[in-house]
Amino acid sequence: MGTGSGPSVGEVTPDEAWRILREEYAARLIDVRTRAEWGFVGVPDLEGTAHEAIFVEWARWPDMSVNPRFVAEVLDAVGEGNSGPFLFLCRSGARSLRAAAAVTDHLSKDGRSVLCLNVAEGFEGDLDARGHRGGLNGWKARGLAWRQS
Repeated sequence: MGTGSGPSVGEVTPDEAWRILREEYAARLIDVRTRAEWGFVGVPDLEGTAHEAIFVEWARWPDMSVNPRFVAEVLDAVGEGNSGPFLFLCRSGARSLRAAAAVTDHLSKDGRSVLCLNVAEGFEGDLDARGHRGGLNGWKARGLAWRQS
């Protein structure tokens, strides 16, 4: 999926993200939702993998202003020289796409190529016919491991 004139960001389903996390040692899941979302909605449970989720807010509640230190916080959390892939997750896949593009663009400017993947559908997925999330698609609806934080 292209994000403009810069490097592209790939996209995977939640099931594909889970497989990558189970099979690739350097893979990292970066949950870019807000602290409120982590606390009230839940978080991915990566116990079945060799990883722990990384939690860095892309935007801060309540005004949803973009975190100016987002890229630096992500790179600090994943560790110097990590070859990825980096999987970005939000509620529905929109914020995580922008977050993945920001990291991809930054790394590209530094001459680094790390595969950044947006987790399509996100943690809660799309709205259903009744206007509710969490049952139509997404990490939770696909039955992937999660827990209340």
